[in-house]
Amino acid sequence: MKDHSIVVIAHEKLTSDELGELQQLFDSEYRDEFGEWRPQLPYGYAPHDVHIIAQVDGRAVGHVGWARREIVVGTQTVVIAGVGGVLIAEGARGRHLGFDLMREAERTMRAHGGIDFGYLGCREDVVPFYAACGWTRVHAAERSIGRAGELVADPPGQPILIFPLCEPTESWPEGEIDLRGRAW
Repeated sequence: MKDHSIVVIAHEKLTSDELGELQQLFDSEYRDEFGEWRPQLPYGYAPHDVHIIAQVDGRAVGHVGWARREIVVGTQTVVIAGVGGVLIAEGARGRHLGFDLMREAERTMRAHGGIDFGYLGCREDVVPFYAACGWTRVHAAERSIGRAGELVADPPGQPILIFPLCEPTESWPEGEIDLRGRAW
């Protein structure tokens, strides 16, 4: 029996109460290191178009966000859903909320249509979680706009993972990735 619910909300439909709950969720984890969470530029990362929120007793305890974007990989344009803001509140961990949130994120990305791949960057220590969710690691250099607004060029090897939506994993192009903006 599930003790939680999952809600999907477009960013522009978030109420002030929902924004307040998300701020509380994120700030409880990251405020000391990154300052206050801001929905339009969360800790300097790209904002989300869609929020997938896990709730227990009507309170936000988990989140995954994504935004559609065209990026360049090698010489090809690829349509992705950039995924970020993956977080489970400390007291809610161990309930498989992360898996449930990722499954719902994948479902909403597919339902949106016209998105080739889910795309995310993460810390090395959480790669096994995403791999268990069906995401595949790719090795490539990546260019983006950093959290402080500067150009960033990361060499191959940092954790980058993709999830097939409209295209098979094998069709991911070779070459450097240009996110054409901030990471999520």
